[in-house]
Amino acid sequence: MSDNDDVPFNRNFPLKAGIVEEVRPGVRRVLCNNPSPFTFTGTVSYIVGTGNVAIIDPGPDDAAHATALLNAVRGETVSHIFVTHTHRDHSPNTARIKQATGAPVYAEGPHRASRPRFESEKHNPESGSDRDFVPDIRIAHGDVVEGAGWRLEAVATPGHTANHLAFAWPERKFNFVGDHVMGWSTSIVAPPDGSMIDYMDSLDRLAAREEDVYFSGHGPEIPEGQRFVRFLIRHRKAREASILHRLAKGETDIPTMVRAIYIGIDPRLTTAAGYSVLAHLEDLVTRGVVATDGDPVIGGTYRMASA
Repeated sequence: MSDNDDVPFNRNFPLKAGIVEEVRPGVRRVLCNNPSPFTFTGTVSYIVGTGNVAIIDPGPDDAAHATALLNAVRGETVSHIFVTHTHRDHSPNTARIKQATGAPVYAEGPHRASRPRFESEKHNPESGSDRDFVPDIRIAHGDVVEGAGWRLEAVATPGHTANHLAFAWPERKFNFVGDHVMGWSTSIVAPPDGSMIDYMDSLDRLAAREEDVYFSGHGPEIPEGQRFVRFLIRHRKAREASILHRLAKGETDIPTMVRAIYIGIDPRLTTAAGYSVLAHLEDLVTRGVVATDGDPVIGGTYRMASA
């Protein structure tokens, strides 16, 4: 199979909620019981190391999942807690794990939008954000945190959220990529919470790195991470081409584009698809390819800039 072939999404993930599974030596995972069209079978929390361990993404506000995580590390010491980003399916359980273990929390920072909200934006697509989260230790791109037998490097991956970090384990060629890259589906990029410009830049950043096994916030591990990222880049460029193809027929709105582009989509994901189209349109407007009257917002109409 060549690198230019599409890489199929992998929806085979039989892990049951609350069960600890060693997916690679030194990496365990526990699935939270919060399935949905957005979270697939649920949020995956990771345990890194043995004996003295780190927990990545404690998950949503879910006492049963916190108990499952703590049972998984019974007899061990949790020395670090890492959070990839501040959506409510990833960070709220941090408080429970910190209270039980005393471990400090490492993350990029509190939740923030990728850009200021336009006055004309009525709907709030950030309802899924955890605005109460504050890390103990703020870390930035390139910062390295070491524990007993492991070493994680922060990789800035804004796009899905502005504060999204991946955590690479370079010596093992592993990368804990949160929701930036998922093997079961594309990630949602919903302005102003997310930014397609940032998202594409972050994909390029990951593609240039050496890690080749990705552990995602939802769904199975991705065994050829760099190749999968290149597929995602092509996929997003194809989505952009579909938007431009529709706009070449004349001015239109986002719901019309969603109906034309997302054939057979789960109706529960229609709104999210609209925000992903908006994210592409924001990028295209910034680049001067597409025009709109006023700010690029979900309710706007769009046309080719040359039209």
